[in-house]
Amino acid sequence: MSTQYQPISQFLSEIDHDWAQLITIVGECKFETKSEREPYEALARAVAYQQLSTKAGDAILDKLIKSFGAFPTPEQLVAAEFDTLRAAGFSARKIETLKGIAAGAMSGLVPSREFADNMSNEALIERLVTLKGIGQWTVEMMLIFTLARMDILPADDFGIVDGYRRLKKLDAAPKRKEMAEIGKVWSPYRTIASWYLWRVPKI
Repeated sequence: MSTQYQPISQFLSEIDHDWAQLITIVGECKFETKSEREPYEALARAVAYQQLSTKAGDAILDKLIKSFGAFPTPEQLVAAEFDTLRAAGFSARKIETLKGIAAGAMSGLVPSREFADNMSNEALIERLVTLKGIGQWTVEMMLIFTLARMDILPADDFGIVDGYRRLKKLDAAPKRKEMAEIGKVWSPYRTIASWYLWRVPKI
């Protein structure tokens, strides 16, 4: 492994035999972020994928971007007609959430990238979950894939808890509280641990 994450992969592989085997099978960590995005765009994009497959979410975003010629600004989303967003594939509930995110970006509730970079994980979660339709998981995805925070464990993410179940050959996946407790040993690299758990072989 000759990547910037090699020391972290080594740290995780030393936890126990299961982790060492997983990292050997998966190989080097190729975690990538979209660090050029503003929190507003990251949250708005995440809404497209809520309760949908990646393919379906991609299709909705493609239609949205084609409607505006680029990813819409907060001002454009606030002013957008319901039918325009509905035609892109957003449900009525998601349209309400999108407009709330856009209004939050305009008011300052959704911070700029520069401001967010100076806020703690906890402060960002506490602030952004006040937006209707935005839960902790959505904010955690932004923390991981936009702000590149290295110590985030989405403890109720199905892929992570089921990955851990398969890694440890458990009969049932851990609940959120238990998963959070288990994950403490992976700190301060819980984001990279999550990346590997998403890739536990389905055998």
